[in-house]
Amino acid sequence: MTEGRKNAAVLGASEEGGTGWAIAQALAARGFAVTAGARRQAGIDKLAGEIGGKAVACDATVEADVARFCEAAAEDGGIDCAVLVAGAGVVGLIDDIPADTFARSMKLNFESAYLFVRHAARAMNDGGSIVLMSSIAGTNPWHGYFSYGCAKAALQMLVKYAAIEYGPRGIRVNAVCPGPISTPAAGHLLDHPRAGPIVAAEVPLGRCARPEEVAEAVAWLGTAPGWITGETIHTDGGMFLRRPPIVADIKAAMAGG
Repeated sequence: MTEGRKNAAVLGASEEGGTGWAIAQALAARGFAVTAGARRQAGIDKLAGEIGGKAVACDATVEADVARFCEAAAEDGGIDCAVLVAGAGVVGLIDDIPADTFARSMKLNFESAYLFVRHAARAMNDGGSIVLMSSIAGTNPWHGYFSYGCAKAALQMLVKYAAIEYGPRGIRVNAVCPGPISTPAAGHLLDHPRAGPIVAAEVPLGRCARPEEVAEAVAWLGTAPGWITGETIHTDGGMFLRRPPIVADIKAAMAGG
């Protein structure tokens, strides 16, 4: 570990302006030496250059990659904070989703989480913290996203089991549960003049989150509260108190209807 600095690992941080990127920046701003990981090397190379960190290519669904990533993040004295951001919404109904699409959704959105917890904990210093990224789809059914929602619901149960298993080492395991986030990847929807307001209307605070707002919650949960573990905290502006937007309304708005 660099003298006087703790080590953080952020997996899923290659999109400039994305949530993982913002989380890595927030942890670096708190004095952590950050190892950033993602499948795309170019993005994490740029991020690492900006924050004075390290970049390691990693596919979150491949156990050997995850193990190598965590080992690299621990090279200078063990991991103190580990965050998994990698994941993606997968669309399909129970009746018609192809089996390989369902399997891919579970692998990316749930199996990657248990692989990350396993190897991050092995490389982690006692008293460290693991934070996973869930979704409002894991608590509030969102039509058409059943595989994604089920995977995220399983992730939230994983958080509870992991909090118990790693508690004797003082390792805390928690998750954040955001709604839609205004990232470049989501801009086609959230910045759409007709569809965007439909989504924002279901958020009591009146808009979707910015990446840095979710990042601040993750950084706080991962570094500050020494007596919180096994929790999933909503970071969605209160959207969980209402309902997800109706997908048919969004499609009609984007089509000009």
